[in-house]
Amino acid sequence: MPLTYRGLFRTPEFTPMFAGTSASIGASTLSSLALGTLVYADTHSPLLSALSMFGPSLVQVIGAATLLSAADRLPPRAATAALALLFGLGTAVLAIPGLPIWLLFTVIMTVGLAGSVGGGVRYGLLSEILPGEGYLLGRSVLNMAVGTMQIFGFAAGGALLTVLSPRGTLLAGAVLYLATAAVSWFGLTPRPPRAAGRPSIAVTWRTNARLWSSPPRRYVYLALWLPNGLIVGCESLFVAYEPRHAGLLFAFAAGGMLIGDTVAGRFLPGRWRRRLDAPLRLLLAAPYLVFASHPALPVALAAVTLASIGYSATLLLQERLMALTPEDVHGQALGLHAAGMLTMQGVGAALAGAVAQHTSPALAMAAMAVASVTVTVLLAPGLRGDPQAADASRDVSAADTAEGNVRPETTEIGHHENPKSESSLVSDELR
Repeated sequence: MPLTYRGLFRTPEFTPMFAGTSASIGASTLSSLALGTLVYADTHSPLLSALSMFGPSLVQVIGAATLLSAADRLPPRAATAALALLFGLGTAVLAIPGLPIWLLFTVIMTVGLAGSVGGGVRYGLLSEILPGEGYLLGRSVLNMAVGTMQIFGFAAGGALLTVLSPRGTLLAGAVLYLATAAVSWFGLTPRPPRAAGRPSIAVTWRTNARLWSSPPRRYVYLALWLPNGLIVGCESLFVAYEPRHAGLLFAFAAGGMLIGDTVAGRFLPGRWRRRLDAPLRLLLAAPYLVFASHPALPVALAAVTLASIGYSATLLLQERLMALTPEDVHGQALGLHAAGMLTMQGVGAALAGAVAQHTSPALAMAAMAVASVTVTVLLAPGLRGDPQAADASRDVSAADTAEGNVRPETTEIGHHENPKSESSLVSDELR
């Protein structure tokens, strides 16, 4: 199990996963900026422009209710490559001149719906490549890649918009998605699905109910979704709060997130990780209280940086979620986390905007911070205790076992024992 960055990148398959994730984030950043610009130029509607950029996050809840069973029931290499190809195709279609606005949004929402499975596939696979405590370090590095690629992606997108055009920038994003597909297909190893059986809405609902039925997991999900979404609502007001320096606020927020992910993923020992997720969630919100006084820019930048360190609580809560979840549904468990988080971020942005409309951006940011602190305090009693993976495995339902939907235990990375039938392991041929 790698416990250093050097060991992490020496682990088979992690490097191509890192490269594919980075390319995918770069592609989505370029594409969303180009799409928002294109829609605003065609419609002069701030609402439609915002929905074109963030609308896919809002359909994540639909995908979570219907498609998430695919995260554990499709070969991960093939599913990752196929999703990247779908995103590339959809992005290329959006670049077609004269595309009606209704068709453009149909494509956006369709791709967003398919994307609801992507987080479960990617991070379920990561839990196999880096089992145990290795997952935390690997996920922290991927989070750092996400933050870094978003910074560079927005910068590169702005440059491409001036050199090319919104449609040309969309095509550049499509090319990056194709690169993601190639890296995933040729860099990852064929693996069988974590669970047998065909994905379906019924299986998705049954597994979601199984995940939600456990009170410890339920509290973890709420802690992953609500404080995070409320503080993203604060960030959504950066432009309204400080139009001339919003880019600086976003950049310093990304820097704080990188610091937090580095420290939590690399340097925190296990005994501290179990104690610090709640303080870090308080840290995520508390600095935003200073915005009630409309502080000077240096103070605002310091507050945003300090607060964003608290995003590292997400890593610690994901580690707790894995300890509470049987291996055969790791993908769907992580997919439910990702879909719920993105949905709540969209809700948080809408709620913050509504409050700011009736008060001011500064007061709305402080109000969202108060709400986040309150939620963290209310959830604290349900998050006490040390989760044990052995205890979590007992909640595998009798129905799942009878249907043969539980994949055999993993003994080594990439090697799966099934004493009944080795030939039953599904190959990487296709979500």
